[in-house]
Amino acid sequence: MVDLEEKVQDEDTQRGKYMTFKSGNEYYGIGINYVNEIIGIQKITSVPETEDYIKGLINLRGKIVPVIDVRLRFRQEPIEYTDRTCIIVIDVKNIVVGLIVQTIAEVVSIDDSEISPPPMIGGASNNKYVYGIGKAANGVKLLLDPDKLINDKDVSAFEQMTEQ
Repeated sequence: MVDLEEKVQDEDTQRGKYMTFKSGNEYYGIGINYVNEIIGIQKITSVPETEDYIKGLINLRGKIVPVIDVRLRFRQEPIEYTDRTCIIVIDVKNIVVGLIVQTIAEVVSIDDSEISPPPMIGGASNNKYVYGIGKAANGVKLLLDPDKLINDKDVSAFEQMTEQ
């Protein structure tokens, strides 16, 4: 059983830390508190009649996990998977999901004061998955909101896929 004080300390040590990865020419970050693990690319079982960015299912130590290709989710050109391609396994909306990314960069610390809102173009943010622009020591990272990256429609599709 996890002590409440330990849980609060864990949250404090994770605050401001982001797992960063490359997609296209940009670097993105996702809060480390969402990340369960990072695994290499593996055999993916495709599921018919799903969105093109939902690549299918993987077997992760006996647990069936749906995976999405982040490049396709962002409407970027698909690329062939290589030995640098990874799956970031995250926990969002009470479901475990794998995010296929081009390459992992690093874990960076970004203070809240170094995060600004994404630019507004025509009165709306031009990237619905990005909640902020983080200034890190080695450049700018687009910080993702996993709750928007995995929408309710996706969650319903994942639940149907894993029930079968």
